Amino acid sequence: MKIATPAPVDLFQVQDRLSDEERLVRRAVGRFVDERFLPLVQRHFRAGTFPLELVPEMGALGIFGMTLEGYGCAGASAIAYGAAMQELERGDSALRSFASVQGALCMYPIHAYGSEAQRARFLPPMARGELIGCFGLTEPDFGSDPGGLRTRAVRDGDAYVLDGAKAWITNGSLADVAVIWAKVGGPDARAIRGFLVEKGTPGFTARDVEGKLSLRASVTSELHLDGVRVPAENVLPGTEGLGLRAPLSCLSKARYGIAWGAVGAAIACFESARAYARERIQFARPIASFQLVQEKLVDVWEGIVKGQLLALRLGELEDQGGATAAQISMAKRANVRMARDAARTCREILGAAGIVDDHPPMRHMANLESVYTYEGTHDVHTLALGRAATGIDAFT
Repeated sequence: MKIATPAPVDLFQVQDRLSDEERLVRRAVGRFVDERFLPLVQRHFRAGTFPLELVPEMGALGIFGMTLEGYGCAGASAIAYGAAMQELERGDSALRSFASVQGALCMYPIHAYGSEAQRARFLPPMARGELIGCFGLTEPDFGSDPGGLRTRAVRDGDAYVLDGAKAWITNGSLADVAVIWAKVGGPDARAIRGFLVEKGTPGFTARDVEGKLSLRASVTSELHLDGVRVPAENVLPGTEGLGLRAPLSCLSKARYGIAWGAVGAAIACFESARAYARERIQFARPIASFQLVQEKLVDVWEGIVKGQLLALRLGELEDQGGATAAQISMAKRANVRMARDAARTCREILGAAGIVDDHPPMRHMANLESVYTYEGTHDVHTLALGRAATGIDAFT
């Protein structure tokens, strides 16, 4: 039986639409994932740890705050950033999550809403990976409804005193600085501001979440603020009067990266399952020769191609002036669901071998359960898109 060389995953030649610089970014990040991260991921996934030693290397590649201008940031296109996120998540969702939190959720709000002094102080070392950040919006009782957050900031002379808790915070215990969102004033306060809370500030503690079965190569923490005094110069001045629009703008940047990253996870699963199916012999034939296996591979491949095209168009819109919230929601929702289904299907193709971490689909499958839930759950994005489609709000 003659086995032909398989067609490339990128059937519709999306990479040809990238500029030379964007292709260079994708290749450089892909090489870093293959040579530096993938040899470590099995050990870290089992141990529940993140390879911190790679952070300076990621900084040297320009991954952190990639689309931001100045302050040591790369000033790259949204498409270049998306291609980088795709390669990182091809390695593991934890790797892309680290970069997303550092750049989109921490560096972006400092760049967009911070003072010049804050930008000059925090952004250059964050771009180099010398300073790690985290983003504190979600609380134990408020995830999908961030407007209900209970963390309070009360003015006291030349400082604000913060009290509250944040939950499910990526990089929480690793972070040197946390972007904390709090309501300013007493129990009935509604105004929301962003605060830069530095590690070691009295009353500010982080405790890692134990027992995770997903994103195990990522650090996830609870943050506690008990009478934490934050100097007034650590308030993000540009967040005044914006309410939830400021933190939600950060989430849009992160969701954009997820739309690309999920495609990378699906590609890793597809390539693993395709290689296995071509080599695994049953009934004296490679299982790739059977119609049911081919159907499964084609379904996964089709989903990847659609996801690539959707992510590319989203990147074009972002580079042309900014994608809308509905466009970002649809891309995040569609591509994560596609990747989640792809991981499960590829695990099926690997059979019993698919349940061990010598192969990536089960690891990606577990990770994608978190990606399906965070940065706006699948159901919340469905309702947001339902409102955009009908003009009727189903949230209330």
